[in-house]
Amino acid sequence: MRYPGVAGTYAGDVESLALAFSSGWASGINSYLVVLVLGMADRVGAFASIPDVLGRWDVLTVAGLMYAFEFVADKIPYVDSAWDVVSTAIRPLVGGVVGVLIAGDSTALNELVGGVVGGGSALASHSVKTGTRMAVNTVPEPFSNIGISVGEDVAVLAVVWFAVEHPYAAATVAAVLLVAGLVLLWLAWRTVRRGWLRFRAWRERRTGRGPSPDQPV
Repeated sequence: MRYPGVAGTYAGDVESLALAFSSGWASGINSYLVVLVLGMADRVGAFASIPDVLGRWDVLTVAGLMYAFEFVADKIPYVDSAWDVVSTAIRPLVGGVVGVLIAGDSTALNELVGGVVGGGSALASHSVKTGTRMAVNTVPEPFSNIGISVGEDVAVLAVVWFAVEHPYAAATVAAVLLVAGLVLLWLAWRTVRRGWLRFRAWRERRTGRGPSPDQPV
């Protein structure tokens, strides 16, 4: 949306920055779904805040094919972590590019700022996702991966679609989810570390390399 006057221009730039942050956060989790949602929104609603290039059919086709592949890979234990490693360069890059494109459609927002905001938030959320999945993969059953993956897809879809109409509110939601993800990651790895220490102590007692439970430490 374009705003008349200096104050309107500033408001439009801040909205673009908020959209870049929300899109970046979502790109760190599933970059191809972000491109799909923004591209389809541009084709359906012709939103001024969304770069027209994202609505091109060739872009949507590639994003759709890659999302279909990631949809499957992201739900298989250990395959998801391997795919996260591969995506370490892809997701922040997509977040940064989307941020640059969004800033380019703004009246005065610097494209470098949009790229840094989009790429930075994508890198942060990608790090949270990668670390959380590694922790979840220590659990033998596969249903945790499937549930978390579906939840991530729903969150990305909801936040990006919401950001198109309400960029400020969506950016706030994305920031809260990012902080919550960092806390969850810390709790998950603390739980994994405690479990590993208990397992190692049990194994040492079984093999006789550790102190007996009846002996004082």
